[in-house]
Amino acid sequence: MNDGCFFLLLLMLYSKSFIHRENTEWVVFVHGAGGSSSIWHKQLKDFCEKHNVLLLDLRGHGKSQKTTSESKYYSFDLIAKDVIDLLDQKDIGKAHFVGVSLGSIVIKVLRAQRPDLVKSMIFAGAVTKLNIRSRLILRAGRILYSILPQMSLYKLMARIMMPRANHKASRDLFINEAKKVVDKEFQRWFKLTERLTAYLTRINAAPETIPTLYVMGEQDHMFLNPVRILVDQDHASELQVVPSCGHVVNFEQAETFNSLALQFISRHCA
Repeated sequence: MNDGCFFLLLLMLYSKSFIHRENTEWVVFVHGAGGSSSIWHKQLKDFCEKHNVLLLDLRGHGKSQKTTSESKYYSFDLIAKDVIDLLDQKDIGKAHFVGVSLGSIVIKVLRAQRPDLVKSMIFAGAVTKLNIRSRLILRAGRILYSILPQMSLYKLMARIMMPRANHKASRDLFINEAKKVVDKEFQRWFKLTERLTAYLTRINAAPETIPTLYVMGEQDHMFLNPVRILVDQDHASELQVVPSCGHVVNFEQAETFNSLALQFISRHCA
């Protein structure tokens, strides 16, 4: 094996494929910052019964930590390109994409780079715009990053985003996942928040033409209202609000999320 091939393999994301006996449709799941492909465990059974499924760990997360390059800075363009390279390697020509939280940004950047790969997009707890509260929280987080240990900061941010008693399981899930992310990777991903407003402005500037479903928790106090405004202006997008639910809809209300997502995909299959 020559050095070039070895370098390519080092950068390949960890993934796991589940092949359906009959259906040729693919569903690709993209987790958010601090998570891994394991956060989709409540989706796996329902989706595998109907479609081919691809789970992946983004660079610096889960089992992709050991394949990450020594790049000092990350960008959503770079992270989306990782996913595109994986799809090309898997020979997946078109798919339905499901993302949670910051995974929604990765998918939208991927869609901007390669719209030919995207049949539909489904987002749980999507991040589409930062309101004043969100910007202040992230700014405070960047200041506290130089003072607080990594996990203390992550626990604080999780508490702010998911403050209610019924959000506890979601908080615990994300905190436990974040414990697996090494400090240098946490730093690289947290640096992305400095450019988050610019990314969101860019990827949401034009009306969406690809069918898109937003599934948002009624109690997602940071991100629901910006999604409402976006969907009101975008005829290709739909919004479903799940009552008594926080940010991580696919985990907190998995049965509802799975039903809505699978119905949406069935309407947009080839």
